[in-house]
Amino acid sequence: MGKPSAVAPGRAEDRRGWLRGAPPPRWVRVLPLALVVAICAAALLSRDPLDIGFLLGAIPPLAVLSYGPLATALLGGTVVALLTVPNLQLNRPGDTDLLTVAFVAVLSVFVSFVRSRRDAQLTLERTVAEAAQHAVVPPLPERVGPVRCTGLYRAAQHGTLVGGDFFDVRGGPHGVRAVMGDVQGHGLSAVATVASLLGAFREAVLDQPHLAAVAARLDRRLLVDSAGARHAELFATATLLEFSVDARQVRVVVCGSPPPVLLRGATATELEIAPWTPLGLGLQDAGSIRSCTVSLHAGDRLFLASDGVVEARDDGGAFFPLADRLSALADEDPAVLPERVWAELVRFCPDVQDDVTMLVLTPSPPADR
Repeated sequence: MGKPSAVAPGRAEDRRGWLRGAPPPRWVRVLPLALVVAICAAALLSRDPLDIGFLLGAIPPLAVLSYGPLATALLGGTVVALLTVPNLQLNRPGDTDLLTVAFVAVLSVFVSFVRSRRDAQLTLERTVAEAAQHAVVPPLPERVGPVRCTGLYRAAQHGTLVGGDFFDVRGGPHGVRAVMGDVQGHGLSAVATVASLLGAFREAVLDQPHLAAVAARLDRRLLVDSAGARHAELFATATLLEFSVDARQVRVVVCGSPPPVLLRGATATELEIAPWTPLGLGLQDAGSIRSCTVSLHAGDRLFLASDGVVEARDDGGAFFPLADRLSALADEDPAVLPERVWAELVRFCPDVQDDVTMLVLTPSPPADR
C-alpha cells in the first residue's frame, strides 16, 4: 500500500496557478534573460540602427515576478549598461531611453524587495496554516489493525487542505472504526465543525461499546456546538463503520450520507442500508439508530465517497456513474483507486464545486495476512 493522498499530495500547490501564489514557471524566470539576448542579437545583426532600446525597460519589471532585489538590481544595471554600449546603438534618439530605463530599474528593485518580504510572510503563514490543518485531519495510516486504508481529499476552496468533508480510521477496544462525513458548508468556515466532530469520534471510539452510540455522540456534539453559537444550525451527514476483530464482518450506520459501495471482484454494489437522519438534528437515539452488518470475503473492498462525488453532474445534468466507474476500475490496486476515480470525476465534471473525499477500506482477515 502506498501512502494515501488524504489531505494534499504535493502540498496542494498543484491546484494553484502561478498567478494565484504558486512559484512562477521556468519560462517566466528565463524570459528577462531571453529578452536581453534577443534585443542584443537583433541590434548586432541589423545593418541599420534599431530604435528598440525602449524594450529594455520591460526587463526589470519582468524580473520582479521571479527574482529577488539583488538579481533585479543586477538585471537593471545590465540593461542600463547596454544602453551605453556604442556598438549596439540602442539609446536612440537620445538620453530619454537611458533615464527612463534607469528609473524603472530602481523602482523595480524596490517592488522586488517589497514582494520578497511579502512572499516570506505568506510562506510562513501558509506553513502554519498547513500544520494546523494537518493537525485537524492528519494523514491516513496505511493500516489500522486488520484494515488497510487509502484516502483522497480535495477541498473545494483552492489553496486549503481541509474543507467541509472529514474522515478518520481508528482502532480501539471495540474494534476498528471508521467515519466519513460532510458538514454543512465547505471551505475554511467548516473546519471548526470538522475538528469538533473528529475529536468527538476519537473519544467515542475508546468509550462507546456500540457503533450506534458513536453516532449518537457525534449528534450530541453538534447540538452542543449549535447551542453555543448564535443563529447556528449545524448538521452533518456521515457514514460510520465498525470491523469485527477478524475483519470478516463490518457493521455500518448511515446518517444521511451515500452508503458505501462494496467491491467484490469486478462487481460494485451499493450496500442496501436504511439511512438515519443527519447528525445535529437531535434525533439520534442510540437505541433506535439502524445498523447493517455485512459479511466480508477475501479481496473485498469498501469504497466510501462524499456528496461531492456522487452528486457531481456533467454539462447535460447527468450524475457521475460511480458504480459503473468502480466496476471498470475493479482491477486497480486499492492504493491508487481513489486517484483513478478522481481522474474520471474531473474528466466527467471538470468544474467540481464541492469538497471531494474518497476512502477505500480493504479488510485483511488473519488467513489472508
